[in-house]
Amino acid sequence: MKELNWREVWGEMQKQRMRPLKITFDPEFRAKFADDYSEMVKYKNYDYGRKATEALSEILDKNFEVMEIGAGPGTLTIPLAKKVRKIVAVESSETAVKYLRMNMKESRIENVEIMNENWLEVDDREIKGKFNLVICSHFLWQMKDIEKHFKKMEQALREYCAVIQPAGRDNLVKEMWTKITGESYRGEFEPDADYFAYLILRQWGRLINVRLMNYSVERNFEQELRYIASFIGKNMNTQKP
Repeated sequence: MKELNWREVWGEMQKQRMRPLKITFDPEFRAKFADDYSEMVKYKNYDYGRKATEALSEILDKNFEVMEIGAGPGTLTIPLAKKVRKIVAVESSETAVKYLRMNMKESRIENVEIMNENWLEVDDREIKGKFNLVICSHFLWQMKDIEKHFKKMEQALREYCAVIQPAGRDNLVKEMWTKITGESYRGEFEPDADYFAYLILRQWGRLINVRLMNYSVERNFEQELRYIASFIGKNMNTQKP
């Protein structure tokens, strides 16, 4: 029996997930989409971030210094900052940083230091063993080399490492894909990164404590249209024959 090369599988899925967005009907689409996302994460007073923070409650301490990788507009950052002493938020997107600063100001959060840098290019000497908790949320699909990503996370921690990924959406994604494209779903839309993370960490002999949480989001009609447009703009072949 041929052994499955999960690195090749991950590489192909990650490449599909990071396909460029091809939207031409609205020159302001990206700006509107970024605004949609920032508003969405604030749904029910940061429902996702609050529940993620609750899932971490067993290990959190008010004196913790935390490094968050891929902070985005503050999805997790804002609720988590209220439970710890300090967060160093690494975010490479200037647009995301703009929304993060706005949301921090709106929530009166002052204990977050922002590093507008590419995570894998952060100097290891600056972060080695500095943080009680190193965490990333909905971020793995951005990493071509998730083993390197995990190793870098481990270098920065002195106590805990946490990875939060979506799970249990397989049937929903498959159904949406087939309805929109008319084709069978083959993992093009979103890698099952939670499975890969578990596989790697178990192979490394790491002790893994798994928690599940349910959360909700809500979009208005225009936001939903843009969300569907982004799906089509990334995943459908729009080239003329």
